Amino acid sequence: MDNDAIEEMFQSLGPVTIKRMFGGKGIYAGDLIVALEVDGEVLLKADEVTIPEFELSGSRQWVYSGKKTGAPLRMPYWSIPEDAFDDPDLMAEWVKLALEAAIRANSSKR
Repeated sequence: MDNDAIEEMFQSLGPVTIKRMFGGKGIYAGDLIVALEVDGEVLLKADEVTIPEFELSGSRQWVYSGKKTGAPLRMPYWSIPEDAFDDPDLMAEWVKLALEAAIRANSSKR
């Protein structure tokens, strides 16, 4: 996905920074990572508070095989519900949840 499309998805958060990482892109609001772009798909940050909402929406968690063991690693990023792509207000709600999860993750690190 190109950077202009990503910026449009996250416009409700204000300007975002997009950095290349892990063969994809990290999407930041300020210094907080709120999403990843992997293989053309944007995945939103989630946590124990927001995961139930992602599950109810039919989203799926990003899982990849670890390099050392090949075991599947479940990451705290979830697919965006399909209906959000056609509704900017709904997209704004989902990206806000990702920002809130990023804020909580950052607070727990301190």
